[in-house]
Amino acid sequence: MSQSTLTPPGRPAPSPPGAGSPLGNGLKQRHLSMIALGGVIGAGLFVGSGAGIAAAGPSIVLAYAASGLLVMCVMRMLGEMSAANPSSGSFSVHAERAIGPWAGFTAGWMFWTLLCVGVAIEAIGAAHIMTGWFPGTPSWMWVLVFMALFCGSNLAAVSHFGEFEFWFSALKVGAIALFLGLGVLAVLGLLPGTASPGAAHLAPDGGFLPNGMDGLLIGVLASVVAYGGLETVTIAAAESDDPVKGVARAVRTTMWRIAVVYVGSMLVIVTLLPWNDPAVTAQGPYAATLDRLGIPAAGEIMNVVILIALLSAMNANIYGSSRMAYSLVSRGQGPRALAKVTGRVPRRAVLASCGFGFVTVLLSYWYPDTLFAWLLNMVGGVILIVWGFTAVSQLVLRRRLEREAPGTLVVRMWCFPYLTWVALAGVAGVLVLMAVGDDTRVQLVFTGGLALALAATGWAIQRRAAART
Repeated sequence: MSQSTLTPPGRPAPSPPGAGSPLGNGLKQRHLSMIALGGVIGAGLFVGSGAGIAAAGPSIVLAYAASGLLVMCVMRMLGEMSAANPSSGSFSVHAERAIGPWAGFTAGWMFWTLLCVGVAIEAIGAAHIMTGWFPGTPSWMWVLVFMALFCGSNLAAVSHFGEFEFWFSALKVGAIALFLGLGVLAVLGLLPGTASPGAAHLAPDGGFLPNGMDGLLIGVLASVVAYGGLETVTIAAAESDDPVKGVARAVRTTMWRIAVVYVGSMLVIVTLLPWNDPAVTAQGPYAATLDRLGIPAAGEIMNVVILIALLSAMNANIYGSSRMAYSLVSRGQGPRALAKVTGRVPRRAVLASCGFGFVTVLLSYWYPDTLFAWLLNMVGGVILIVWGFTAVSQLVLRRRLEREAPGTLVVRMWCFPYLTWVALAGVAGVLVLMAVGDDTRVQLVFTGGLALALAATGWAIQRRAAART
């Protein structure tokens, strides 16, 4: 089924990225390269990994490596499709072309909801850090400042978003590189004033798997959440001066970025610190490690880095949600009013995404244990649904591209179709793990409900559009 199946009669089909696209192409290769690098370094890595270490112990390294292999496969599949057909709708467009408009509708609006809720979570987290630095200031004031700042940057030309993300990502990359450098020196016993622990922390206190397979599985679930957000680079590439080259380069570097940033830093942490050290969860694993190395003001240094990561994620999520919303409505899968583009920026889609994010912030204050908790549960497994749609789409579109446009396959999925099926099995396996855990089972039920509701709505729109033609 074609991409424009849901486009109502009389409305022109959306333009493809490039010279004829109503969107801009102000992102340079340096922007995309740094977005791709910084996209894997989020607040979830700096803070959320502590819970994974506490559950899995040293085996957290295996957890991040296993889920990292799954993410590499997903990004390779997404890169193959996005290089052949660059679009600001990314996997939503691919799902529509491969499976049908209902699939694009479901995947797209689920991801939009995830990003908007993410904006709220990041705004609240950033405000918490600021109120710690400036006691007596209300947290809502900081939320308002950050929302206004990044809403404004996204309403301007796309190059402004690119510049913000370039410098945010450069700071994050510099921070993680410095951390890894100090950590490796300490592990080797080359850091002055620090004795190398060797492998002493990798085996005692329960061994490499202190909490057995149950702990490892919790670590896998925690690591999957931390990897979310890598997809933004395929959305941003559609507004670059060379989308195909940008996607290809970003995807081809995914492997070493995941290996170094995630797996490498987890290995450094569990080598230098006992996995059951209370500071791992109380301070966060990175701050606790810096304390272990005798770095002055380690906690405040990490607060600065975490603030940068949160603001970077806010900026990227507003951008990604607005482009996803624009792509959906331009294909007839949402309110027509949001499709208007001014100054080559979908400003109404930006405002709608920021508005939903700000309402979500208010819900977190008014109804933290009801509506906000309900929203958090709803988006708990969204990224896995998106990955599932991506894998199925690639299975279909790869055969189609080989028949109709083999020259567009500048990025190819490894060992096709076998590794794609392995990735699908991996996604299904993680969903099964979510069904087993008490807390994650609730998230799976809520996410499944959201997916079914959107799929039913998308199917109804698809049938109505087909009846009109």
